[in-house]
Amino acid sequence: MTLSAVATRYASALADVVTAGASALGPQDAAAELRSFESLLLSSPELHNALTTPAVPGSRKKAVVGRLADLLKLSRIARNFLFVLIDHRRIASLSEIIQSFEEIVDERLGFARAEVTSARELSEPQRTSLNAQLEQLTGKRIRMRFRVDESLIGGAVARIGSTVYDGSLRGQLASLETRLRAEA
Repeated sequence: MTLSAVATRYASALADVVTAGASALGPQDAAAELRSFESLLLSSPELHNALTTPAVPGSRKKAVVGRLADLLKLSRIARNFLFVLIDHRRIASLSEIIQSFEEIVDERLGFARAEVTSARELSEPQRTSLNAQLEQLTGKRIRMRFRVDESLIGGAVARIGSTVYDGSLRGQLASLETRLRAEA
């Protein structure tokens, strides 16, 4: 089983728990709690090494995670999930598991993720308008992530899954060039 398949399996199990009607922890809260632990883990090479090395017994790793969970005020669900990752030696995959978890939850809640690249930073009204247009095109609610690529000259490119909506000036010029060559 590949690492991403493993991450998806753990993420799916966590999503099952937090999206259950009786869950005391919502999906966004679970993601936020795990992100706070991930941030701590990534900020300390010593902690990362201690939790990922097979030389440290699982009971000691769980004791450390338990103390850190208390400091971070993590819920019982997040704490137990981290314990499961320790038990199965998957704590090194935490970042990938969190990313997979967020994608699974978005899918279950009817959201599509859009990666939007623009020539310059978009204003809030531009973001809102783009969000509405993408929601209309896809029929889903959209969660957008933005980045700037000055090589675009102008406009924006949105990627949702494998579909690309190219509204960039560079894309329009390439399209025009293709049409002109076809007519020649």
